[in-house]
Amino acid sequence: MPSLSRRHLFSAAAGAAAFAAVPRIAFAQAAAPAAAPAATGPFTLPPLSYPFNALEPHIDARTMEIHHDRHHAAYVANMNNVAKSNPQLGTAQITDVLGNLNALNDDIKFTVRNNLGGHANHTMFWEIMGPGGGGKPEGDLLAAIDKDLGGMEKFQNDFNAAGGRQFGSGWVFVTVAKDGKLAIETRPNQDSPIMDGKRALMGNDVWEHAYYLHYQNRRPDYLKAWWNTVNWKKVADRYAAARTGTLGV
Repeated sequence: MPSLSRRHLFSAAAGAAAFAAVPRIAFAQAAAPAAAPAATGPFTLPPLSYPFNALEPHIDARTMEIHHDRHHAAYVANMNNVAKSNPQLGTAQITDVLGNLNALNDDIKFTVRNNLGGHANHTMFWEIMGPGGGGKPEGDLLAAIDKDLGGMEKFQNDFNAAGGRQFGSGWVFVTVAKDGKLAIETRPNQDSPIMDGKRALMGNDVWEHAYYLHYQNRRPDYLKAWWNTVNWKKVADRYAAARTGTLGV
C-alpha cells in the first residue's frame, strides 16, 4: 500500500476537523432562529416586567430572550401583516376574534388561529411568572383549587402529567369556565381555551422552544421546575377577574 506523505496527513487532518465542526455550527444556528421583523400595526409585543435572567435557574436567560423576543414577536408580526388587509382584526377584542374563528374568511382563519392564539397564550404566560415565585396561593384561589382540583399536591401532579402527555407542541392550562369551575386541559399548537368559550387562568408552554436549550428532551423536569416561577399573586388577580367576567387573555 503506498505511504501517505506528511503534506497529505496534515491535509486529511484539517479536513476531518472541518467536517467535525459542521454539526456543532448547524445546531447553534438552529437553536437561535432569526429575530422577527419589527412589528408595526395594531398588535404589540408586551414587554417583560422582569429581566431575562430573573427566572434562573429554572428557565435560563437565553431561552427567555429567544422565546419572548423572537417566537412571541413573530406571532405579533404575523398578525400585523394579516391586519393590513383585514383591519377589523386590529380593532376587535382578541377574545371575540378567538371565540368566533368560524366567522373569519377561510384564507386567514388558519393564520389567525395560530398567531393570535400564540399571542394570547404568551401574553398570559409572561404575566403569571416572575422572580421569587413558587409556594402556593391563598384565599379564594386556594379554596377553588381544593374544591375543583383536589388540593395543591394533586393539582400539581395532575397538571404535570397532562403536560407530559401532550404529544408534540402545545400547552397545559388551568381553565375557568363561565360558572367559575376550574379544570386542567391541554391544547395542541397555539390553540387557546378562549376558542372553546373558556379562559386560561394559567398555563405552561410545552413547545420545545420553551425549555429545550436547558432541559433538552427532559420535559418532565421542566414541568416540575416551572412551578418555582409561578407568581401566585398574578394568578389570584386573574382568578378574581374571571369571577367578575373581566378576564381578558
